[in-house]
Amino acid sequence: MTEYTQRVIEIVRAKNAGESEFQQAVQEVLETIDPVVERHPEYRTAKILERLTEPERVITFRILWSDDQGEVHINRGFRVQFNSAIGPYKGGLRFHPSVNLSILKFLGFEQIFKNSLTSLPMGGGKGGSDFDPKGKSDGEVMRFCQSFMTELYRHIGADIDVPAGDIGVGGREIGFLFGQYKRLTREFSGVLTGKGINWGGSLIRPEATGYGVVYFAQEMLKARGSSLEGKTCIVSGFGNVAWGVVSKINQLGGKVITISGPDGFVYDKSGVSGERLDFMLEMRASARDCVKDYADKFKVEFHAGKRPWGIQADAAFPCATQNELNADDARTMIANGISCITEGANMPCTYEAIKVFIEARVMFAPGKASNAGGVATSGLEMSQNSMRMRWSRDEVDERLYEIMHNIHQTCLETAKRYGAPGNYVVGANIGGFLNVANAMMDQGFV
Repeated sequence: MTEYTQRVIEIVRAKNAGESEFQQAVQEVLETIDPVVERHPEYRTAKILERLTEPERVITFRILWSDDQGEVHINRGFRVQFNSAIGPYKGGLRFHPSVNLSILKFLGFEQIFKNSLTSLPMGGGKGGSDFDPKGKSDGEVMRFCQSFMTELYRHIGADIDVPAGDIGVGGREIGFLFGQYKRLTREFSGVLTGKGINWGGSLIRPEATGYGVVYFAQEMLKARGSSLEGKTCIVSGFGNVAWGVVSKINQLGGKVITISGPDGFVYDKSGVSGERLDFMLEMRASARDCVKDYADKFKVEFHAGKRPWGIQADAAFPCATQNELNADDARTMIANGISCITEGANMPCTYEAIKVFIEARVMFAPGKASNAGGVATSGLEMSQNSMRMRWSRDEVDERLYEIMHNIHQTCLETAKRYGAPGNYVVGANIGGFLNVANAMMDQGFV
């Protein structure tokens, strides 16, 4: 690693003390783009890395709302507008008790490169609150969302910053947020994505991230003369991303034998398909966050408090949350014959786990490339809103596949060009970085 890159990493650590997730994301990216910086001294002169790792704007605000009993509650809201070099800030809102500035900065930083890889004009951002929608009534969620948007609305817009959903923010929350934005601004615009189909949303948006993950895995396998057909797969999570992954794997002839939740994982040897796949949606809608419900209903194995990484399979799709898969898990998976790992969540594999996969030369796809299908379809929703039209389900799916195919090609070709053939981490980081860095150079010191 060059002295310059190492110095920037140390600056980030010093300026963002205690923000472990953000520091992890920065180190992983900067280490892999080091060869580019070495070839382009103009990036050092223009301080591109220092500028790239410092958000353009961080907005923090207080949110007051009342529950159904009239008791007042206080939460904290955030919006990290990280980089707008190639388009309006774009990234989801997360409502979850774990939300803090470190997590949102890590997600916003990753979003810069993910959005760049789609080739759509979208910058990187992220936001949310430590509010927990689980167990809340519709009225309580509505009042919270209205209070949240009352603070956020002045900082966003269809050509400024376009939030979307994330953990804890689904169609219900997007509806309440959009309604309040419309009330405050008196305009109906494409300011949020993930909207309802009957008022500006895009078809296949809920399943788009999962579909894109599987399309990317299929492209990796195809590059090595294989496919998902007949492959046994393990999946973590059971939300929208996992549901989309399971659905598309089934369509392509694969078989999913695990899903997981905060309480543990289920092992279904017969495969998660048909009514079992449909039940994933019921579990999601119940807001119980309990995957044991699946095991109880279908009489399959349940492993309390564990993750599925010890199950033998051909391919793995971590789709739950960040840092859910560590180096020991990675070694176990390789020993069990897993040769294709595709991230569905944002940074679900630890830095050490990624090193294990790369050193073992198994196929590994980082989330900024493989789960870009969600934001890509959000970008397609923005396009449809701008044109005041709606594309068919098949048309959106075809465009999504084309975007994922192109992202895969970018990663593959970029990794080869920079001396790391087959390394999708290098390919994704450098491929995403170049577009943003060159735009920053073109636009001067902004």
